[in-house]
Amino acid sequence: MKIVQIALDVPLDSLFDYSAEGHGEIGIGDRVLVSFGRRRMVGIVAAIADHSELPPERIKPVLRVFRDTPPLSEEIIRLLRFCADYYHHPLGEVILNALPVPLRQAKPPAPAKPTAYRLTEAGVAVEADTLPARAIVKRRLLQSLKQAGMLTRDDVAALSPSGPRAIMEFVALGWAAASDETLDMAPAPVRADKLRSLTQAQEQAVAAILAGPEQFKVWLLHGITGSGKTEVYLRVIARVLERGGQVLVLVPEINLTPQLEERFRARFPALCQVSLHSRLSAGERLRHWRLAQCGRARIVLGTRLALFTPLPQLKLIVVDEEHDGSFKQQDGLRYSARDMAIARAKQAGVPAILGSATPALETYYNALTGRYHLLELPARAVAEAALPTIRCIDISRAELTEGLSEPLLAALRTRLERGEQSLVFINRRGYAPVMRCGQCGWISTCHRCSSRLVVHLREKRLRCHHCGHESRIPPSCPDCGNADLAPLGHGTQRLEASLTRIFPAARILRVDRDSARRKHALPEMLERIHAAEVDIVIGTQLLAKGHDFKKLTLVGVVNADGALYSGDFRASERLFAQLMQIAGRAGRDVLPGEVLIQTQFPTHPLFQSLIRHDYQGFAEGLLAERKQAEFPPYCHQALLRAEAAQMETALAFLHQAKAVAPKQFGVSLFDPVPAQMARLAGKERAHLLVQSASRGALQAFISAWNIELSRLAGRVRWSLDVDPLEF
Repeated sequence: MKIVQIALDVPLDSLFDYSAEGHGEIGIGDRVLVSFGRRRMVGIVAAIADHSELPPERIKPVLRVFRDTPPLSEEIIRLLRFCADYYHHPLGEVILNALPVPLRQAKPPAPAKPTAYRLTEAGVAVEADTLPARAIVKRRLLQSLKQAGMLTRDDVAALSPSGPRAIMEFVALGWAAASDETLDMAPAPVRADKLRSLTQAQEQAVAAILAGPEQFKVWLLHGITGSGKTEVYLRVIARVLERGGQVLVLVPEINLTPQLEERFRARFPALCQVSLHSRLSAGERLRHWRLAQCGRARIVLGTRLALFTPLPQLKLIVVDEEHDGSFKQQDGLRYSARDMAIARAKQAGVPAILGSATPALETYYNALTGRYHLLELPARAVAEAALPTIRCIDISRAELTEGLSEPLLAALRTRLERGEQSLVFINRRGYAPVMRCGQCGWISTCHRCSSRLVVHLREKRLRCHHCGHESRIPPSCPDCGNADLAPLGHGTQRLEASLTRIFPAARILRVDRDSARRKHALPEMLERIHAAEVDIVIGTQLLAKGHDFKKLTLVGVVNADGALYSGDFRASERLFAQLMQIAGRAGRDVLPGEVLIQTQFPTHPLFQSLIRHDYQGFAEGLLAERKQAEFPPYCHQALLRAEAAQMETALAFLHQAKAVAPKQFGVSLFDPVPAQMARLAGKERAHLLVQSASRGALQAFISAWNIELSRLAGRVRWSLDVDPLEF
């Protein structure tokens, strides 16, 4: 009997034996349908065996082998196995969750929609001038089809929201026809007519990466904001594409994909390029995934879920803004896409480029110790552009107007007079962080979380930004009946209202997760900023990275002190990176930039390093502190997380877990403690930290400990987090 071992999407760290008789050729990576208990489930063949330890009568047959999609490659299966082993997560869940949703379902995926459109002979004969004057979209679509020869569905949608409807009218009229030929496999042409000359540092970086044989090597491209890291990526990618390779580009946030897509499409207009992120529909993700799997998509750009995309000709991996915490998934499989990208590059024998203006300390330490190769871009790519001047405004004794100091208001006024743009940065959305009763001290708290309910005044709602709970703003204090409730503190909505009152003639735009909720809202807002239709932008971290606004010369930072004295040892590193990134939005072109940071602690070493633009000095100081405290990167950590209805239950489970921990591996186990956010979505949370100077010893310990943990009983949900970023 031919036995196949199937990986299924179940929380069991095991493969399941099935008989493959009667299905012809079946191999590793094939997608199959099997019965599991009372359910029918889709699984992936992870191994093939000659026999099973189960008696023959208990071995069920494979019900169906799906032939509509090529099998997962050995490279991807090997990567997913490594990921499951390293993060100690069930292999079946890792493999199945790497697939697009339609491929996890028993029913066949819906037929793919046309991926591209070309003009027919009848369409070529039509002149745009003959179309009605008000048919602006149809005119633009016709001209674009004639110029490009072919447009993808994404290109059509990018022309206008009504573009898809217009192209269907063209098809109905016989002017256009659907085409699936979205890729010419010839070497990728590069638009060289508009290439800006490189700085000396950029040239050296490109030459270093392209020198020598094609092999695994990790490059840390440490460049200040505006130094042209993306241009270095593009030059290296062009060479890889000329050799027939595929490229995987990872970005930390969905919001960074549209502008990068635009730059890549402008540079490689005749190339099939796809994006993969959570805002795509299931059908779109499947179509893009298949184009990558068959080798037709030469550039795959996406967030962390794009990491496991099959790429048969993978020759380069780029991780932009590698320091960003968004690369670490915080639920389910708690993996780091950056670290797994390096693992994938090593398995494939290809180079990986990590880019950042403020590298993660672990990454910078690897570069200092020679494990990674450091490349530096110390100057801005535009010759006339200089780094912005950074100044701290001491607000410990100053009078504030709606949370804004007089020097910041004066600077905003000056920019308005000059016709330049300003950005006011506050990393708090909503109107105010909390509603408070001035009589008894009541504050709006979330009954499901250890957090406050944020005031959203326009909607007259109190919302928890952690669990999503919301309620009406009460007309009076729930405790004492006082009707004089007041919002305390500032958020983006309150700043917007304040600046509108102070500068009534200014064009003010708020950019945060609330205002950018609609699918195309953020690209439209960014376009308004680029077109100089906005004078003052109020933004959160959505605007902190990657954006290049030519006329923006002032950045004001409000409420920056919160993370200075946090209990999280990574808080200062995150704050420095965030402020350095947001400061980098100012003065990126010929106009000089200025950054004003409102703080009660202007002499704090973090702010002094910021003023000097001294990442190196700041990082070396933090590394010295981490070494003394024996924190990463000088040790390796894992966190056992537990959550239950009562804190006592979670802590009792962790004490049991500590008691059954194997003793022979020489790791340190700390006492169980409540999590920083002890209550989340109605569950009490606690954790137990494990630490070791040896990664190998820690991994061996977790493997043995995991077996013991699975035997513990109790109404506790637990998980292991290797290399944790949040506590």
